[in-house]
Amino acid sequence: MSIQLPASPISRILARMLRQALNACHAGKALRRVLKKDGDVLTIGSRQYALHDYERVVVVGAGKAAAMMARAIEPLLGRRLHSGMVIVKYGHAVPTRRITVKEAGHPIPDRAGLAATKRLLAITSSLTERDLLIVLLSGGASSLMPAPIRGVTLADKRRVTGQLLRCGASIGEINAVRKHLSDIKGGRLAASTRATIVTLILSDVLGDDLSAIASGPTAPDPTTYADAIDCLKRYRLWSSAPHSVRTQLEQGRRGRHAETPKPGASLFRKTHHEIIGNNEIALTVLTSAARSAGLRTILHPALTGEARVAGSHVGSIAQGILTKKEPILRPCCLVAGGETTVVVRGRGRGGRAQEFAVAAAKTIAGLPKVWVAALGTDGTDGPTDVAGALVNGDTWRRARRVGVDLSIALKQNDTYPALKRLHSHITTGPTGTNVNDLYLLFVL
Repeated sequence: MSIQLPASPISRILARMLRQALNACHAGKALRRVLKKDGDVLTIGSRQYALHDYERVVVVGAGKAAAMMARAIEPLLGRRLHSGMVIVKYGHAVPTRRITVKEAGHPIPDRAGLAATKRLLAITSSLTERDLLIVLLSGGASSLMPAPIRGVTLADKRRVTGQLLRCGASIGEINAVRKHLSDIKGGRLAASTRATIVTLILSDVLGDDLSAIASGPTAPDPTTYADAIDCLKRYRLWSSAPHSVRTQLEQGRRGRHAETPKPGASLFRKTHHEIIGNNEIALTVLTSAARSAGLRTILHPALTGEARVAGSHVGSIAQGILTKKEPILRPCCLVAGGETTVVVRGRGRGGRAQEFAVAAAKTIAGLPKVWVAALGTDGTDGPTDVAGALVNGDTWRRARRVGVDLSIALKQNDTYPALKRLHSHITTGPTGTNVNDLYLLFVL
């Protein structure tokens, strides 16, 4: 993995920290940590599976890191692996031997994802109680596995997904809607098969809520049709949502459509889940790496909410450290994880990490020896080709000098071209993981 950073006094330290954190959460390494095979016994976490008890062992899955997970599990299962298929974002495929890798659209689902998901469901529905199904999930799977409920088209699903992504709704709120418009989400993948299921998860959800990660295709769903309707109404999207979506949700609320499988349903007795990596692991490694570099460290609570608000908040902490109002002395590094949201008000190009960085740059403007880094661990921030950005106390002044108005960039959600002109982007390419975002504040 090649990490490209802006020229800066902290670039070497930051590159080392990021490389260690991303490697620790790499899908292949994470999977090999929790899976062991001794003879014909497969150990996953604290559970053991005697493979000779199963006629077939099949692997399916989806997510930005699913291909990396598939490549890692193939040699572990060896000849016991019957077949498999995973769906990944365009550009995130890697070579595999027995597990087919399909590419599809993210964050807006497309026809390639629809076709691949139909094939995936055909695989799972063909399995019997004498088969073992291993499901590989990582961030992005919700968009990559579109299976619109009857009466809702892919175009309808794309439209409502786009509306939700632009309004600032949390991933939990978005998924409550997605689950009730899908034949695979909200436990419906588990309901599609009679096989024993083991789901291996690289979590991109804070707190590792099984029902929220990838919209919980093999987990019980505590949300309801009423919750989905409330979400659309809360963000004033109900009247503009496609007619088919409103009809489906209203009929479901009235009991005319079956609810998603709920906690306690008997079908989940055959289903087990194992978290193989998450944001907490990345933060632990980042903190250790910062201390090894001679920096005092402080771990900040998870950052959520609107990206520009969170960025301003972190910038204000730098002010507090410099005025000794914060309980940490320089040189220091604040480490935070999370997943902020963006309310799209303009028609520009950017992502939450880039908005976070620009908002932080405004707050730390003029402060000496202060830097803020923000990036998505999967290597892509929004619909762009960068992971995030690195800014410092001079970024705002430098932008004015070259004719870049960062205030307008924020207003128009157009941070990508602004940061590109300032050579402030962090670029990694696909990282082989996806465990939320990372935010770092350096005060030297």
